[in-house]
Amino acid sequence: MNTSAFRKISYGLYVVTSGKEGRFNGQIANTVFQVTSEPPTLAVSINKLNFTHEHIRESRRFAVSILGETTPMTMIGQFGFKCGRDINKFEGISVRTGKTGVPIVVDHAVAFVETEVVGELDCGTHTIFLGQVVECDILDAEAEPMTYAYYHKVKGGKAPKTAPTYLKEAI
Repeated sequence: MNTSAFRKISYGLYVVTSGKEGRFNGQIANTVFQVTSEPPTLAVSINKLNFTHEHIRESRRFAVSILGETTPMTMIGQFGFKCGRDINKFEGISVRTGKTGVPIVVDHAVAFVETEVVGELDCGTHTIFLGQVVECDILDAEAEPMTYAYYHKVKGGKAPKTAPTYLKEAI
């Protein structure tokens, strides 16, 4: 089986945020997709070891900021390769509070979607959370959203071991 075929599936690059009672976290995710249009529902795949997973599970809400191609690797690294248990991932990042009380990352974001969790699916290492959309908007109509292929080919990005798309490189 040639699992590199999975790298041909199209993905984007997003910051998924969640939290409650003044404690928030966010992480980079590449597996976010629209499930239905009526009611508008998104799904996101989050590793069970990630701090954001705890926040989504407890608060039952999450926001997704769709990152643009101009997003610097430092910002991706801040949200994707560091743990929110150890640092404040929002330091130096522009956010706004959404209708659900969850912070929405606006720096380098093309658009955002806010949701309330209406279901979840246990997938072993990950949970797929289904979120019914409560708010969404375009933040930069001119910017191009970053695809996961762009992140790898142009930015030289890597997938952390907790990413659903992580593939161990052959030696």
